[in-house]
Amino acid sequence: GGNPEYAPPVLRLGYGSFVTPGTVYDYVIETGELLLRKRQPVLGGFDPADYGQARVWAPADDGTQVPVSLVWKRSFGEPGAAPRPVHLYGYGSYEHSIEPGFSVPRLSLLDRGVVFAVAHVRGGGEMGRQWYEDGKLTAKRNTFTDFVAAARHLVAEGYTTPDRIVAEGGSAGGLLMGAVANLAPELFAGILADVPFVDALTTILDPSLPLTVIEWDEWGDPLHDADVYAYMKSYSPYENVREGAEYPRILAVTSLNDTRVLYVEPAKWVARLREVGADALLKCEMVAGHGGVSGRYNAWRERAFELAWLLDVLGLAE
Repeated sequence: GGNPEYAPPVLRLGYGSFVTPGTVYDYVIETGELLLRKRQPVLGGFDPADYGQARVWAPADDGTQVPVSLVWKRSFGEPGAAPRPVHLYGYGSYEHSIEPGFSVPRLSLLDRGVVFAVAHVRGGGEMGRQWYEDGKLTAKRNTFTDFVAAARHLVAEGYTTPDRIVAEGGSAGGLLMGAVANLAPELFAGILADVPFVDALTTILDPSLPLTVIEWDEWGDPLHDADVYAYMKSYSPYENVREGAEYPRILAVTSLNDTRVLYVEPAKWVARLREVGADALLKCEMVAGHGGVSGRYNAWRERAFELAWLLDVLGLAE
């Protein structure tokens, strides 16, 4: 917590995990006592002991070990004992770390036997500053190949099969989704891309957009550097949609008022995917921005739509 006092008798702290709802404690310094002050309520008889969490390591193409977090419901057996449906999430940009946070909507997946996984790919901050440096600018491809490596590892170790993996990412993680769809479409049954940055080269070439110039620190400046232009063009999802590729089912969710990733990016991407025969859907929220719709009930409804699509791809929609 904030703890603004220099020498307080108690410290306020927060605790959570993939299976533990957000919890607030007071820690009594003199006695070591931990006093529970508040825990996020979860209805429906939730018991943290019913769920498991673990970290495994996936070898990347260059030998780097990529951490992958797993969450599952114990009644379906331990992951790896038999192939299970997997929901694989990734981001990998701006040195942002995907923390082990609790999610109530995720329980809908876990309670149906889905294993939730997070690939902590390079470009994020989970493994320190160098982890970020190795996934930005002209090392950006590591972000995409790390995610593919994580999916391949889960298949190789018997956690799942390619026809039972749905990948998800949003914003810069949506670029990740578009890139892996081109790199390894055979590895995924479905790809869910939220407000996806899938026409990256076009956007980063336009300095009149509000975020472009400051984004050159993350992606490079293709407007003034031919090598950066060629590198970005080699991975930008829209530019690399392939004729003849067997793409997984794809759902792109965007918002009309998104000023960070304009809705035209996923609209162009989905149109191009359809041209090559992909089963690609576009859902555009008409009164929302980059963070989705306002109001928690509307946000729940939006998330329910995405999870319903995901469960349909996995054959668990009953």
